[in-house]
Amino acid sequence: MTQMLEKAVAKASSLSETEQDAVASLILSELEADQRWDQSFQSSQDILGLMAREALEEYRAGNAAPLDLERDFPKN
Repeated sequence: MTQMLEKAVAKASSLSETEQDAVASLILSELEADQRWDQSFQSSQDILGLMAREALEEYRAGNAAPLDLERDFPKN
C-alpha cells in the first residue's frame, strides 16, 4: 500500500462508521467506474480504428475543414 493510501485510510478510520461506509462506497464506485471504462475502451478499438480511417479519407478527399471556434461554436 502506498503512503498516500495509508494516510487516507488512517484518516478515514477516525470517521464514524456511517462516514467510513460512505468513503468506502465512493472508492469502490470509482474503481468500478474505472474498470467499466477500461472494458468499454478495449471493446471499442475496432470501431475507433474504423472511425479514424474514415476521418482520414474525408480529410484527404477535401471534405474536412479545420476547426473554427466562431463558426463551429457560435455564441448565439
